[in-house]
Amino acid sequence: MAKTPVLSLQFISTVICLLSLSSFPPSLSLNVETQALLDFKSQLKDPLNVLGSWKESESPCEFSGITCDPLSGKVTAISFDNQSLSGVISPSISALESLMTLWLPSNAISGKLPDGLINCSKLKQLNLTGNKMVGVIPDLSSLRSLEILDLSENYFSGRFPTWVGNLTELLALGLGMNEYHVGEIPESIGNLKNLTWLFLAESYLRGEIPESIFELENLQTLDLSRNKISGQFPKSISKLRKLTKIELFYNNLTGEIPPELANLTLLQEFDVSSNQLYGKLPEGIGSLKSLTVFQGYQNNFSGEIPAGFGEMRHLIGFSLYQNNFSGEFPANFGRFSPLYSIDISENQFSGSFPRFLCESKQLQFLLALGNRFSGELPDSYAECKSLRRFRVNKNNLTGKIPEGVWAMPVASIIDFSDNDFTGEVSPKIRLSTILNQLILQNNRFSGQLPSELGKLMNLEKLYLNNNNFSGVIPSDIGSLQQLSSLHLEENSLTGSIPSDLGNCARVVDLNLASNSLSGRIPSTISLMSSLNSLDFSRNKLTGLIPEGLEKLKLSSIDLSENQLSGRVPSVLLTMGGDRAFVGNNELCVDESSKTITKSGINVCLGRQDQEKKFGDKLVLFSIIACVLVFVLTGMLLLSYRNFKNGQAEMKNDLEGKKEGDPSWKISSFHQLDIDSDEICDLEEDNLIGSGGTGKVYRLDLKKNRGAVAVKKLWKGDGLKFLEAEMEILGKIRHRNILKLYASLLKGGSSFLVFEYMPNGNLFQALHKWIKDGQPELDWNQRYKIALGAAKGIAYLHHDCSPPVLHRDIKSSNILLDGDNEPKIADFGVAKLAEISLKGCDNSSFTGTHGYIAPGKDIVYWVLNHLNDRENILEVLDEEVASESVREDMVKVLKIAVLCTTKLPNLRPNMREVVKMLVDADSSTYRSPDYSFDKNEKVFL
Repeated sequence: MAKTPVLSLQFISTVICLLSLSSFPPSLSLNVETQALLDFKSQLKDPLNVLGSWKESESPCEFSGITCDPLSGKVTAISFDNQSLSGVISPSISALESLMTLWLPSNAISGKLPDGLINCSKLKQLNLTGNKMVGVIPDLSSLRSLEILDLSENYFSGRFPTWVGNLTELLALGLGMNEYHVGEIPESIGNLKNLTWLFLAESYLRGEIPESIFELENLQTLDLSRNKISGQFPKSISKLRKLTKIELFYNNLTGEIPPELANLTLLQEFDVSSNQLYGKLPEGIGSLKSLTVFQGYQNNFSGEIPAGFGEMRHLIGFSLYQNNFSGEFPANFGRFSPLYSIDISENQFSGSFPRFLCESKQLQFLLALGNRFSGELPDSYAECKSLRRFRVNKNNLTGKIPEGVWAMPVASIIDFSDNDFTGEVSPKIRLSTILNQLILQNNRFSGQLPSELGKLMNLEKLYLNNNNFSGVIPSDIGSLQQLSSLHLEENSLTGSIPSDLGNCARVVDLNLASNSLSGRIPSTISLMSSLNSLDFSRNKLTGLIPEGLEKLKLSSIDLSENQLSGRVPSVLLTMGGDRAFVGNNELCVDESSKTITKSGINVCLGRQDQEKKFGDKLVLFSIIACVLVFVLTGMLLLSYRNFKNGQAEMKNDLEGKKEGDPSWKISSFHQLDIDSDEICDLEEDNLIGSGGTGKVYRLDLKKNRGAVAVKKLWKGDGLKFLEAEMEILGKIRHRNILKLYASLLKGGSSFLVFEYMPNGNLFQALHKWIKDGQPELDWNQRYKIALGAAKGIAYLHHDCSPPVLHRDIKSSNILLDGDNEPKIADFGVAKLAEISLKGCDNSSFTGTHGYIAPGKDIVYWVLNHLNDRENILEVLDEEVASESVREDMVKVLKIAVLCTTKLPNLRPNMREVVKMLVDADSSTYRSPDYSFDKNEKVFL
């Protein structure tokens, strides 16, 4: 009896202990998981401080992004979506034995996926898409509970994972957009009977689609795009009755679309673009009422579009450009659907232009260029104010443009060229305030050009040539500060050339030929500092050629067939040749000109010239007489001077401590405040180059006047080389050649002062880097090389100074991604620059430069082999053109061909090149607007 209270007390204590243990899990397990998470945090960089709550004193269940089991208190989920995390995943994560979800998409995590992850045997969701992870994906087949596995958009390498077929519980599988070895789709994927989402895009897959995939009856999304999958379009795809999305674009599929596709009644998105498919579209496709996107561009389809497309209620995107479709387009197309984008360019559609494409008032992209549509443009488009791109050029359309069509408040491009339109340009054009390009060439438009064109402040290209416009050129066009190309040739314009055109400082290409313009050439044209091509030929212009035109760095000029008079400036004659001035009976050239040919242009032999010649002869006779008188005295004085100052001459230095003229002789060629003491205060630390004629130093001028490059010529032959360089630079007229600011002479010292251009030798560094096959450079070095290469492109086609280019590249995210890491496109841009350099005009790079062999032109060769894949790969450097970058290099190679077109005025400007490079690099987002003709965007 005495033991009963003791036993009761022990029993109570035991119960209390058990209750405590049940309420609070053992501290040991909590400490292990806390430490594992802190180790996980230590391996990551967290600029947004989303891991700020992860502290040793806190329970892991209170950490941000962490979910715990409510009973056991163990960590079950880690979730951070798009939080700018970088670094690596710590192996400590394997200690989280209850982890069910690891969700870290759209960050910048690098390194390898830890092998120890297989210890997290309860894992159901693993999402690491959109990071920078590398290495071979470890075998995760033991994680039999996995339902979501998404490792896409990383840099994983090695063989494509064949073990995924063992993860039979998978609902979603994303392994696309990695850098695997070339391989085939494993048959074992057919084991994943629960799979609803399969993303294997851009995975270097080849061969045919295995039949086992068509047994995945629950599959809703099938994305095998951007691979090298071949064979006939699979008929068995019709078994997948739950499919809502099919993405097979950019492959090598052949054959016809099977009629059985119409069985997929739930299908919403269908894209088989850029394959080798042919034949007619089955009529049954028109019955797919759920379709929202249908794309089949760049194939060989033919026949008519099924009429059922005109009855669809949900279609927003439709693109079939570059095929062989024909016949009339479905009359009701777009009538009942919220159409956003349609591109049916470069087919053979005929008949009336479809009337209802903008019935929903949501259409933003209407591209129907290069067909055979006839008749008038329907009035319905006058109310289509949502259009951003409106291109119906290269058809057989006639009649007047509905007046409301000229007022497109959000349109950036209106292109009605190469049709048979008539009528006038409405003053309502002023309402198209965002317009970037207005292209109306090769029609029968008439009437006067509205002054309201001067309201289009964003306009860069105005092509109105080959029409019947009359009247004067509105002076308001001089307000267009963004204008780069102005084509008004082949019209009936009269009056004088407005002097206000000189305000268009960015114009590169100006053509007013074949009109009836009269009066003088305005001197303000010489203010158009960007001008590269000038054509005023076949007009009635009179008066002298403005001398200011000599200052422009033109590559093309034509003033022929006018009524001009006076002297042809020798610089312009050298630039344009005699053909640029023929048909002007009152023009003449200097007798001393080296470019006189048999063209029949008169030699300037007027009274003034004769008097000048006589005066020159008299002066020459006087000089000779003086020389004869003083020669003996000079010889005696020279002998005495040599005796007296022989040693002093050897001690001459940069401070001017030598005999001779005590002051510097300075010749200025551009406005720059030159201080001779500064120029000659050169330090060897600032040496940036040395060559056969002297050394080049960088010099930072005082008073914040910027930097210049100073070339100190070698003594002895310095004066000879100085004269040679001045003669060469005096003849060159190009806006991207370094400016020669001044020359300085004193005694035996000679200096040239140039515009300073950073990274001036990057092409040499680039070429050596490519040829040496350097495997690793830090991102800053690679960026500088690629930037220098892109600068070279700008220099070749005369647009965009380096600072602007740097800004455009940086803001457009072409070369750098979010973490300043170089992209594959670095290689492409670099190669683009090298090819562009080789493709310069033969007149600029022959013989001494050695870039082009006599009679050869690499650009001509590339142009003729551009569509021959085997041959085109020969132009790529084998040291750079690995399998992973080859496609990017071919893309920018196509841009390079445009950059090196024979006629400089046809080359794209730098802004257009930047846009094309962005388009070439847009691998993760596909806009519904793919179609541009070859004058606007290269097909990639």
